[in-house]
Amino acid sequence: MSSTPVLPRIMIAPNGARRVKVDHPRLPMSPEEIVATATACYAAGAGAIHLHVRDADGQHVLDAKLYRQVIELIGAAVPDMLVQVTTEAVSTYKPSEQMALVRNLQPHAISAAIRELAPHADAEVAAADFYDWCAGRNIAVQHILYDAGDVRRLADLIIRGVVPQADLSVLYVLGRYSVGQESNAGDLRPFLEAASALPVLPDWMVCAFGRGETEALSAALAAGGKVRVGFENSLWNADGSLAASNEQRVAAIAAIVRQQDAESAVVTEEGAHRG
Repeated sequence: MSSTPVLPRIMIAPNGARRVKVDHPRLPMSPEEIVATATACYAAGAGAIHLHVRDADGQHVLDAKLYRQVIELIGAAVPDMLVQVTTEAVSTYKPSEQMALVRNLQPHAISAAIRELAPHADAEVAAADFYDWCAGRNIAVQHILYDAGDVRRLADLIIRGVVPQADLSVLYVLGRYSVGQESNAGDLRPFLEAASALPVLPDWMVCAFGRGETEALSAALAAGGKVRVGFENSLWNADGSLAASNEQRVAAIAAIVRQQDAESAVVTEEGAHRG
C-alpha cells in the first residue's frame, strides 16, 4: 500500500473561490490558465497547488469531471507537483456533496474544513466514515482551521475517534474573507497555543490574508511550519505593491525559505564548532 502524500513547504493557491479577473487580470480561471500558473509556480518553488476549478461562468464549482480534466493537465505539465483539491462549500455545497466529490474523484490530497464537514454532533457519524474512507485510500486530508476554537474542536474529534490522528495535517487560516482584512504574524500565536490540546503533533501550514501575508508566512516558516501563498488569499507583495503574478509571490516566499535555511545552517555549524 502506498503512503499518504506529505505536503511540501510551499503550496500555491492561485485563485480560490471568490476572486475574478476584475480583482487581478492574472488570476487564473480557465483550465489552461490554471495549468500555466501551476507550471510557472512549480518553477518558482511551489511543490503543490491548492486547486479550485471554475465553471464556464467563472463560478466556484465542485465538479469531479472538471477537476479530473485539470488534474490530468497539471500531471502532464508538471508531473512532480502535488495537487490538493479543495472541498470548500462557499455557502453552496452540503457536506454530503463535498464528500461525494472526493469519493468520486479519489484525489491524492484534499483540504476540508472541520466546521463544514463536522459542524455539530449530528454530523459526526458521516464525517468519521468519510475520514476513515480517506485514510484507507491514502488520501492526504488537510483540516482547515479558522480559529483556535476549531483547533480545540479538532482535538476533541481526534480524542473521540471521529478524525484519525495518523498523518495529521492542518491549515491555520490567518484572517477571513472580509473587506479590508489584514493579517499579521501575531495572528499565528492563538493557533499554536491551542495546538497543545492536540494529541499528536500535526504537520501544519499557514495561509494569510492581505498585505501582511509575507510577514505572516515568514513567521510560520521560522516557527517550523509550511506555507500556502497566492492570489486566493493575497494579491500583494511585502512592500504593499500589487503582485504581478502568482509565481512572483511564490518566488518571494521561496527566497525567504532559502534565507532562513542558510541562517539555520550557519547557526548549526557554529554550534558544532563550539561543541
